[in-house]
Amino acid sequence: MTFSDLGLGPDVLRAVADAGYVEPTPIQRQAIPVILMGRDVLGCAQTGTGKTASFVLPMLEILAAGRAKARMPRSLIIEPTRELAAQVSENFATYGKYHRLSTALLIGGTSFTDQERSLGRGVDALIATPGRLIDLFERGKILLSDVKILVIDEADRMLDMGFIPDVEKIVGLLPRIRQTLFFSATMPPEIRRLADKFLMNPKEISVSPPASPAALIEHVVVVVQPDHKREALRKLIESESVKSALIFCNRKKDIGALVRDLTRHNLPAAELHGDMPQSKRTETLDAFKRGEIRLLVCSDVAARGLDISDLSHVFNFDVPHNPEDYIHRIGRTGRAGRSGRAFTIAAPEDGKYVTAIGSLIGTPIKRMETAGEPVLALEEDSGPRGRRRGRGGSKRHGGAHPAHSHAPQKPHATQTPNAPPTSRPAPHNPHPTHEPHQTQAPAPQRPAPHRPITPHPSGPPQQRAASERAPNDHRESGAKGFSDDLPAFLARPLIIKGDKRD
Repeated sequence: MTFSDLGLGPDVLRAVADAGYVEPTPIQRQAIPVILMGRDVLGCAQTGTGKTASFVLPMLEILAAGRAKARMPRSLIIEPTRELAAQVSENFATYGKYHRLSTALLIGGTSFTDQERSLGRGVDALIATPGRLIDLFERGKILLSDVKILVIDEADRMLDMGFIPDVEKIVGLLPRIRQTLFFSATMPPEIRRLADKFLMNPKEISVSPPASPAALIEHVVVVVQPDHKREALRKLIESESVKSALIFCNRKKDIGALVRDLTRHNLPAAELHGDMPQSKRTETLDAFKRGEIRLLVCSDVAARGLDISDLSHVFNFDVPHNPEDYIHRIGRTGRAGRSGRAFTIAAPEDGKYVTAIGSLIGTPIKRMETAGEPVLALEEDSGPRGRRRGRGGSKRHGGAHPAHSHAPQKPHATQTPNAPPTSRPAPHNPHPTHEPHQTQAPAPQRPAPHRPITPHPSGPPQQRAASERAPNDHRESGAKGFSDDLPAFLARPLIIKGDKRD
């Protein structure tokens, strides 16, 4: 099957041929005809299978008939990250070069003025991240009442980044009669719930099992002590024929330190993470795509949807805690029929995460030892949670310490509220004292709970009575007012004017 068999027009086919594509991918073969029919689509396909072109190509064909109005886009594409939004915009420019359609890119870190100016000229396809889109809408710079096609791309990534409430708010601003295209690399229950909420009688398309990695990627894990991870990474880079590689870290603060360490050992590298200015992020990513940067140390901002040709290696400097993040990271290599290698540097306590990844991809990850490093085993039940359970589980469940498990337990005395006082045995008191005189008996309908009496060898009865009050008593313990230091003027008899006894 070729692209000409999918129902696309000549202008789109000519642009596809100019880009060098001849045969559509499985997701494109199934999605493009359905989208051209105007149906909603729920697409689930692993990263790197051509999801972007599967909705960009038919959208160009649909939008070719019509004209956009000022500040009223005709279609909306929501992306989780700026890089993905910029890449979709590039796809529109590549495949729509023979169309006279206008696009606008609304992402953070760029000028509001330029974006407002592009919206004022009319937009056929609006590509945006949720935060900037809501910001411009609340400023009154954009109207969403004319959107005919909505695309929610990388929905599972939006769930991970906490954008789902923003997406639900945006969808609530759109017309109810529209075509919705919903794409995700994985389909957890939360994403399925959103799909049922947003889509109407969709055509479900799944070209591969959810979260399955490319078959041409070789998976390798290296187990070292945590303080030897940098040295192990350098040895892997030097021993492998690395043409270009992404190096993923779990924490942003570790990226800069790793870049400085690699550069200090004559392995020049650059960094990419969400705290960088947008202009710097774009410049760095473009230089990496052009081959000017060989090693790019990054966060998971580069793990989704980025199309980087001839990426030979992916290094996980940190084992991802979510196994599905591993799928997206290594999906940057082994694309378009090419082979790739994915190395993961793990510490012994990362065993449960490595096991989870192996279960998800359906095959155990190959172990490899590095020169000069001792052979280490992965701890399957390691991690902070497991250690806390082992040490303190018995205490949290009321278990006694083993050294005191043989100690007899004191029985708790019980008291029936209506039982006579003589039915309760008097507690043993090694220091007998006189109980304070009670001036008022407790109400029969609210019997006082049993409280153990702690004897005090010394002190006035008033102090002992106060100390014997239970913490849950309605009366507050402790001295009130002047306590026993009553001023003399308050001890004088009260004289009331007009009193006959006066």
